[in-house]
Amino acid sequence: MPIQIDRKQLHHLGRLELLARQAVEGFITGLHKSPFHGFSVEFAEHRLYNTGESTRHLDWKLLARTDKLFVKRYEEETNLRCQILIDCSTSMFFPNGVDPEGPARNKMKFSIYAAASLVELLRHQRDAVGLTLFSDRITLHTRTGSSGSHTNYLFNELEKVLETVGGRSASRSLVTDTLHEIAESIHRRSLVVIFSDMMDNSEHSAELFSALQHLRHNKHEVILFHVVDRSLEVDFAFDNRPFTFTDLESGEEIKVNPGDVREIYHKRMEDFRTDLKLRCGQYRIDFVEADIHEGFNQVLLSYLIKRQKMY
Repeated sequence: MPIQIDRKQLHHLGRLELLARQAVEGFITGLHKSPFHGFSVEFAEHRLYNTGESTRHLDWKLLARTDKLFVKRYEEETNLRCQILIDCSTSMFFPNGVDPEGPARNKMKFSIYAAASLVELLRHQRDAVGLTLFSDRITLHTRTGSSGSHTNYLFNELEKVLETVGGRSASRSLVTDTLHEIAESIHRRSLVVIFSDMMDNSEHSAELFSALQHLRHNKHEVILFHVVDRSLEVDFAFDNRPFTFTDLESGEEIKVNPGDVREIYHKRMEDFRTDLKLRCGQYRIDFVEADIHEGFNQVLLSYLIKRQKMY
């Protein structure tokens, strides 16, 4: 059984790193009891000894315990560099409100906690990770690193974003410009992980996919986590009574009965999602629809599958 997490207690503690650590430990426990137990997550600070190489860094204590040869791995020996991009535009703060039972009440909070869990898993495997936050401009862009001080800095920056929930002014998402800038700034082959609802790009798909292609042209691997509240944004599961819907990024309002527009809404949303999936497949970009109500294991497993393909 995966480790059970008291989300209410962790939420009150306000410790993002603690929650991320518990989520990763529970994920790894479940992974080892599942058909995916072959993923190498158990020896975070060691690698197998290769016949003929120097024995200088052999871990003799581990040899005594396991009867296997492992070499100590140091921070500069990271296998993978990962840049995590998080869309912080106003639409990511949907739905509004506070959920006392857990952290992932809206798309922004889900993305922050999922990214924190990824940072913890990357640290667990001695991989290097960097963080980029953006909306209508890039507000944070860090180098990749794997030291304890670096990952603690990333957790602190993610905590700052959590503190802004509910108090943000309207801002649009410029995913296209951000991806072009990231493609030019990352000079070594990396895994680029994107958390976004892609809401500002439904009418600019050509420009968006040009930016994604830019990343692939520069030899980077890409995972796009399309963050959605499936119940409300995909299924449009609103009661059949009048609602006032507000565009979180422009502030425009419209009063409508959901039953009157549900059919056309479903068609347009499905066209948008289908186009996004097909174009990602065309450019060999991993597309993962991340429902905020499904937990973080979907994110961690997608990352591990991609990592296995890369190495």
